[in-house]
Amino acid sequence: MTNQPYGAYDPYQDPQRAQGVWPGQQQAYEDPYADQQYTQQWQGQTWETQTQPPVAAEAYAPASPAPAPVPRAVPEAPVAPVADGSGPEYGPATLGGNSRVTDAQRARAEGRSPIIEPGMQPALLTALLGLLLAGGAALGTYALLVPLVVLQGLTAAGWFRLNGMWPARQGIALGFLGALAVDAALLLSDRSTVAIPGTLGVWVLLSLVLQLRSHADPDERMYGLMATVVAAALAIAAAGYLAADASAVTVGAAAVAAGTVARALPLPTPVSVVVAAAAAAGAGFALDGPAGALVGAGAAVCALIGHRVASYDYPSRFVHFTAGVALPLAAAAPAVYVLGRLSA
Repeated sequence: MTNQPYGAYDPYQDPQRAQGVWPGQQQAYEDPYADQQYTQQWQGQTWETQTQPPVAAEAYAPASPAPAPVPRAVPEAPVAPVADGSGPEYGPATLGGNSRVTDAQRARAEGRSPIIEPGMQPALLTALLGLLLAGGAALGTYALLVPLVVLQGLTAAGWFRLNGMWPARQGIALGFLGALAVDAALLLSDRSTVAIPGTLGVWVLLSLVLQLRSHADPDERMYGLMATVVAAALAIAAAGYLAADASAVTVGAAAVAAGTVARALPLPTPVSVVVAAAAAAGAGFALDGPAGALVGAGAAVCALIGHRVASYDYPSRFVHFTAGVALPLAAAAPAVYVLGRLSA
């Protein structure tokens, strides 16, 4: 063996000597973990070697608090129109904060009345329809039927819109069909009044079936049922003009026409009510004496109730030109029938 300088050869640095194999000998077996003895193992997290974009300095800055929202002024709701029609008319619903506030709710919150009366134009239409009923009754049964059907259709449609239910095609159609059914029953039965409660009972049952098939919430179904029943009842009750005596219909319809126009005059409400009742009684007296005055006064009281119902809770123009026109005449029909029979 060739002598080597001291330090030139370190047997412990020889891989074969470190594994216990001397030079000239072969390794009996290979150590499967030999490579791992000299390989560094990373136990922590590693980093990507690709270049990353620089991070903005603002990302490490503490987040500043968001600025407080600046309150916005709520626009005023239009002032309620006066009876003579000179004021602003029927503004849209207002916005207060994040919740939608209707004109009626805003009026109550501000201490104002949520009542808007129909005014002179619907009153003139009511008077026109009343005069058509009076003239049709004087001409004959079938002449009376035409304005009566118009009255019944306006009653059914106006009642649903007055209650905020729109579109309500099924309910309006059901109420109007009930009115047509009672008209036909009265004509076929020689104007027997038994047809009125009989038709009303059938239509209440149909309304129940219609609402039972609805998939709405129970509260909504109950509200829809009540609106449908009342609309049908009012439209059917208007058929009292067809069952009443012709002279009573003439007096009562003319009295309602006079009283409705008087009620629309720009007067304080108590004075306007008294003037309307007096005008209706005077029109009845002019047509049929004291008996006519009684029929006219009774019809006026019912018509004023219908007028008040049509004025409730900030109604729209559509309500005024449907329910505001029809309800005074429809509400007066039972009184015309009853008082006409009593005064005959």
